Amino acid sequence: MAEFLASNQKTRVRIPIRAFKMEKSFFDRHYRHLLLIPILLFIFSGVYLVNFYQKNNDILYKDISITGGTSVTIYDSNLNQELIKNDLSPKLENINLRIISDLITQEQKAIVIETTLDGDSTRKVLEEYLGYNLTEDNSSFEFTDASLGKGFYKQLLFAIFLAFLFMGIVIFVIFRTFVPSMAVIFSAFADILMALVCVDIFGIKMSSAGLVAFLMLIGYSVDTDVLLTTRVLKRTGKSLNQLIFDSFKTGMTMTLTSIFAIFLLGLSFILYRIY
Repeated sequence: MAEFLASNQKTRVRIPIRAFKMEKSFFDRHYRHLLLIPILLFIFSGVYLVNFYQKNNDILYKDISITGGTSVTIYDSNLNQELIKNDLSPKLENINLRIISDLITQEQKAIVIETTLDGDSTRKVLEEYLGYNLTEDNSSFEFTDASLGKGFYKQLLFAIFLAFLFMGIVIFVIFRTFVPSMAVIFSAFADILMALVCVDIFGIKMSSAGLVAFLMLIGYSVDTDVLLTTRVLKRTGKSLNQLIFDSFKTGMTMTLTSIFAIFLLGLSFILYRIY
């Protein structure tokens, strides 16, 4: 009996160690094949973005904060989104509708109508369709001039370009070697490209605030890439693949920590609304 317990205890200790060694050896054997996954994602993103640009003459969908136009919020819970869109599409240019609803009960509170038409024309069309006047009590109007939106869009793109350029210079100054520096820069570019493709696939219209988020994406991506690359270059005593695998675990820990923090933030907001 004692021999059985002793052998069972030894088995319990050795199982995770063997599993860990198998995991390491799997990465050592197939790291070239695993590298194909990000390469294929990058190629797909590039091809998709080229096709998207050929069809839409731009790399993303833009809302009225960039293209210019009118945003009308009507506080009426009885309006039907699909019916309004079908009826007003011939009269309002590039119409887009959103429903504002209660987070908990999902009850409709208001409807947001966006169009590239000017404010006075939009008000006239909506009042004729709804059959009542739109006042400050039952609606709110926001108008963005087209020239202002386009100018702001160009400035944001230029700011993103400058941020990426100076980021590349700083990376070369830090590492002073070509391969690690290009790896970090390429990773940051791939993160931006893939995020942009995801936005286009889901049909999300990008606002000026959304473009600013891409600046934050550059900072977050470069911060992570510099940390992980430094872990690989500065440590010794292990093979290159083992260092990369250890760096991968650190990166996954950082990513999962961010996801968990956002999850807790959303959960706390829901609990606050309930109680």
